[in-house]
Amino acid sequence: MAPPKGVAPPKAVFFDAGETLVYPHPSFAELFTEVLRTEGVVVDPAVVQEVVSAYSQKFTETVQSGEGHLWSTSPERSRAFWDGVYRGFLEEVGVADHHDRLVDRLYITFTDLASYRLHPDVVPTLDRLRRAGLSLGVISNFEEWLERLLETLGVTGYFPVRVISGVEGVEKPDPEIFRIALERAGVTARESVYVGDHPFFDIEAAEEVGMVAVLIDRRGRYPDAEGTRITSLEDLPAAVGIEE
Repeated sequence: MAPPKGVAPPKAVFFDAGETLVYPHPSFAELFTEVLRTEGVVVDPAVVQEVVSAYSQKFTETVQSGEGHLWSTSPERSRAFWDGVYRGFLEEVGVADHHDRLVDRLYITFTDLASYRLHPDVVPTLDRLRRAGLSLGVISNFEEWLERLLETLGVTGYFPVRVISGVEGVEKPDPEIFRIALERAGVTARESVYVGDHPFFDIEAAEEVGMVAVLIDRRGRYPDAEGTRITSLEDLPAAVGIEE
């Protein structure tokens, strides 16, 4: 895979967190289904996944319309946001009652560090990039506990720059969150790559500030996406012209 034409090898690579570096194990839909099962509620994981995909698109459209809100920037906002999301999910999959108890269980589960894993391609890729002399960082719409999750997963040391919306009070697609990271890393946008899994929040937002953006599309959701698209982080070095 060739790097973007006319783009020199970068000095820094920044990553989104959710679905780029980390994921709910074994998947959001399966974990959601398991929580309900332990409460005596049976749903099909495939149905849950369909609902998740529909809500993701709805949330994107809400933010693009200017009606979005800073959901991750405080514990109170996070809880209110996820309560609404989980209640919507439950209604869509046909769960008619016990919402309060189920919502509480879901929120506890999805804020439990033990519910998350690193994608298998993360550490090998980070090692390759670090050997190549690049600075690495995280720029993520995530609650403040992402700091503890990265530490638990053993990768904090790879990321001297960590710009997390729950800490900084600003979320993608606001360009300020990218500018904060660039300033802390001491690099320009043109010297930097941003890797994320969402065309709007990650790719368009990073390109808006002048960064080279790479879409990581692990599940093949965006086969027609413009620009640089990879399906594994192992393809990232070649995609942006990095040689060890």
